Amino acid sequence: MIISTTSELQGKTIKEYRGIIFGEVVNGIGYSRDLSAAFTNMMGGRSKEYEEELVNSRADALREMMERAEKIGANAVVGVKVDYETMQGSMLMVIASGTAVIVE
Repeated sequence: MIISTTSELQGKTIKEYRGIIFGEVVNGIGYSRDLSAAFTNMMGGRSKEYEEELVNSRADALREMMERAEKIGANAVVGVKVDYETMQGSMLMVIASGTAVIVE
């Protein structure tokens, strides 16, 4: 599966557009991670706990988007965008979106 933030793929021709697809993930940070991150916030520095959760959530959202693209017969996703949002303080929402296509 090819994924790209661009609308075209160099050396490939888009033969068919299958539609807009999404991969959504909502993860709770958890009390212990939230407490550790709060301590880091007070003392300064990077929050490894939040960074790890962000990396994992983004990977999950992209994987879900690719799985949905495969289910509708696509072999690539173009115009990929990833959005992030926090919900209720300690919930992280990551949404990956793009256009599922068939390329040759």
